Amino acid sequence: MKRLIALAAFFAVFYGHSQTREIDSLAIQLAYQKQNSSKVDTSIHLIKALYKAEEYQKALLYISETEQLSLSTNYPKGVAEANYFKALIYAKKNDYFNAIDHFNKSKKIYQQLKDTLGIAKVSNSIGLVEIKRGNYSTGLVNSLSAIRIFEERNLYEDLSLAYNNLAEAYYNTNQVDKALEFNLKALRVSERLQDSTGIKMSTKNIAELYSKRKEHRKAIDYYEDVLAMINLQTDQSLKGEVLPRIGEEYLNIKAYDKASEYLAEGLKYNRAINDSEGILRALNSIGSLNLKQNKTRLAERQIYEAHELAKSAKNQEELLKNYKLLMTLDSSKGRFQNAFRWQREYFNLKQYLELENQPQIPINTDSIEESLSTEAENEALYMPSGDKGSNNTKQVKNLQLLSYALIVGFLGVLTFLLLIYLKRKNTIKYTRELEEKNAQIQLQNDAILEQTHHLEEINKVKDRLFSIVSHDLKDSISSIKGFLDLLNEDSISREEFNELIPELSENANNASLLLFNLLNWSKSQMQSLQPKPELFNIQDIFHSKLNLVDQKVEQKRIVVIDESQEDFIYADKSMVEIIIQNLLTNAVKFSRVGDIITVSNRDVGGKSLICVEDTGVGISKENLSKLFQNNNFTTVGTQNEKGTGLGLTICKELVELNNGRIWVESTPNVGTKFYVELPKVKVEN
Repeated sequence: MKRLIALAAFFAVFYGHSQTREIDSLAIQLAYQKQNSSKVDTSIHLIKALYKAEEYQKALLYISETEQLSLSTNYPKGVAEANYFKALIYAKKNDYFNAIDHFNKSKKIYQQLKDTLGIAKVSNSIGLVEIKRGNYSTGLVNSLSAIRIFEERNLYEDLSLAYNNLAEAYYNTNQVDKALEFNLKALRVSERLQDSTGIKMSTKNIAELYSKRKEHRKAIDYYEDVLAMINLQTDQSLKGEVLPRIGEEYLNIKAYDKASEYLAEGLKYNRAINDSEGILRALNSIGSLNLKQNKTRLAERQIYEAHELAKSAKNQEELLKNYKLLMTLDSSKGRFQNAFRWQREYFNLKQYLELENQPQIPINTDSIEESLSTEAENEALYMPSGDKGSNNTKQVKNLQLLSYALIVGFLGVLTFLLLIYLKRKNTIKYTRELEEKNAQIQLQNDAILEQTHHLEEINKVKDRLFSIVSHDLKDSISSIKGFLDLLNEDSISREEFNELIPELSENANNASLLLFNLLNWSKSQMQSLQPKPELFNIQDIFHSKLNLVDQKVEQKRIVVIDESQEDFIYADKSMVEIIIQNLLTNAVKFSRVGDIITVSNRDVGGKSLICVEDTGVGISKENLSKLFQNNNFTTVGTQNEKGTGLGLTICKELVELNNGRIWVESTPNVGTKFYVELPKVKVEN
């Protein structure tokens, strides 16, 4: 078209000096091409170059002319591309309504052309727009549908955008594991593209996600990678954010010297660049560090300075930390009225954030199918021409006769149905009487069968108990007796015996745990174990049972994080104590030196959700299915601690007796989370 040629020549002459060589070359090439699909393709390349150069107004002029030329030359792909770039420009201007409208027009044409790459490209762009608008479910579905095509064709730039879209959507829907997965994928693609900005952002996001999972050492590694890549000219705010975060991670693992080093540097740097949010984060963490080191006066000054910043900040997470620090500070100074006030503010904000960040049900995006709609067409009925009056009279008579016939037929059918109903009623009455008698007989048979099964189970349990006693218990006690005999016979010196005391202690602990589990198991299996529910504070149970594992925790140098809070549940207290003790013992058993154990509880749907989490060796997928079974399955701990294989079976039975449920999530070499859900009020059966 002449107008398209004129536009190309105009921009080539007057804007040639301000455009890139690519834009100049394409504009000149476009001016001399014939009016066909090749000219449309050249125009699309020019539009793409103008879009990348952010010359949106010029791009829109070419888009309009290109769409008209595509229509006149019957080139639907050109129409699809023109609408796609128009949608991209609307999205850049935050005009999401027009952006989605043109994306859908483009996608419809690509579907008609069966152009899978075009469909994927548009779907990914729609996903980005929907995620920006907060429509995460729609965004996820669109981006996921595009990824398979991009991966098959090694389109790394498109993959980078898609992975980052999905990572952001999963993060904002509080699906941490999925967010981590796609951030790692985005990092690999950015490294392949040598995109330094993308590498830094993905690395920072990965560090933050590891921190959320309480894998603090991994978070430190990734944060320090970001720090090493920072350009002081362009990444000032990023450095101000990362320094306090590294310090906070060191604080979480009680490496106070390293924490102090990074937090002091972070505070100084953020003050220098006047970054209020960075100052707030650094002050909160360094205040917490000084509280832990009993530097109360210094901590007070820093925490109150942070509070003044937090009141005007939009960072709710840092404000929550500040409330907790103020509560701890005032408690340590005996200002209990103030401490109660901060406690109230803390729990109000925490409850609000928990509601905001409730984990959402993961979206099933394994297969995304296109649904097709079909329209049915109705045919019109036309009256034949001719003598309408005569035809109408005949039709009326025919309709009258038909009506009479239908009425007679209806009465006949009704009479027949009535006879069938009466006969059926008598048959049903007789059948019900027979069914009731059969049901009574069946109940008696079931009762006899249940008693038989119960007796068989008791015999099996008895056999299993004798087997365990004859093996594990005998080994532990024989070992202890052997050591004592050696000492009694003066076969070993007192010094040599003292060296063997830790091993004797371990054998005694194993025997004690074995007896504890055997007694509970036999009681639950051989008697009608009836819970005696009552209201009690679950936090008290955590505190008492944590004290029991203190010695082993100190021995392995395990970090215990107590996030429990006051919450009352309705269950048998002694049974819950057995459950918590078993879960804590397992967590310690399978944790390595320096690992972290976290205990917590929170309200979920009116029930109490208890979690015992460790960053230990984890459980393989094969072994997960063997837990909670009556199979005495057990493995040795990180320091060769033995077990009975009965602890988790007992836990499951006791939880279910109290109208609760128990489950486990675990990843090998990452850690394990045991969840127990128990009622907070009486459950009506």
